[in-house]
Amino acid sequence: MRLMWSLTNLIVVFSSTITFAQSVVPTQTLKPGQLVTARDVRVVEDVQTGAFTDVSKVIGLEVQRVLYRGRPFQVGDIGAPALVERNEIVTLIYQTTLLSIATEGRALGRGAEGAKLRVINIASRNTVVGHVNHAGEVIVNQGRGYR
Repeated sequence: MRLMWSLTNLIVVFSSTITFAQSVVPTQTLKPGQLVTARDVRVVEDVQTGAFTDVSKVIGLEVQRVLYRGRPFQVGDIGAPALVERNEIVTLIYQTTLLSIATEGRALGRGAEGAKLRVINIASRNTVVGHVNHAGEVIVNQGRGYR
């Protein structure tokens, strides 16, 4: 009876084999701010959880931290490319339901579409907070944004 119990456990161990999945890895060291291109990536057989498995999901994105050759891309390693750079002159749009005013501002940081960004209004020297839109403009909504 003891032999049968051991044999059952042995079968269970063999039935739970490790399956290998594909992971996307850089072919060279990538630095923050660099855009990922097709020649920068390859697919390898790997057992990494949370790693990207589809090359098309990483190409065209911006590197957020240093990525070393052969280490799989993780979710926080890459993101949308920045549309606004630090110290760049941007169109600053103050919006309400009835009114929209545009002026120039200087970005105090860099940001991708949808990112929250501090901007100095060049005309008034006030610092405002808005969100970057698809065109690289910073939108400040009524009731929010002024400090």
